Amino acid sequence: MNDGAAKLRVDKWLWQARFFKTRSLAATKVQHGAVRINGSVTHKRSSTVSPGDVLTFAQGDHIRVIQIDALGERRGPAPEAQALYTDLSPPKPKAVKQKATNPAYEGKGRPTKKDRRTLDLSKSRHLE
Repeated sequence: MNDGAAKLRVDKWLWQARFFKTRSLAATKVQHGAVRINGSVTHKRSSTVSPGDVLTFAQGDHIRVIQIDALGERRGPAPEAQALYTDLSPPKPKAVKQKATNPAYEGKGRPTKKDRRTLDLSKSRHLE
């Protein structure tokens, strides 16, 4: 990184680029060592990033590889945030959707009114 280049805290940049909903979530992720800056693990949320740096972190079950193109001035709308980076991540594998099936009726469960009448009749005859 050049000393004369603009720099921004990594937690603040991740929040501005809308990878995390809150800045504290981004800071926690960095603190736990789940973010790499140019291949080096960082535990300091005050680590600085500048354009050209590559961040690697897990988001859900997907590994994100992000190249920083610009530093944001604010946390703006999604299109503005997407202009701050280039996504170098491999594409997500397509999930195979399985058709949900309803369990088959096996004759168990609540008896019908007809079944209850038959049951009541058989009980009353049995008692006589």
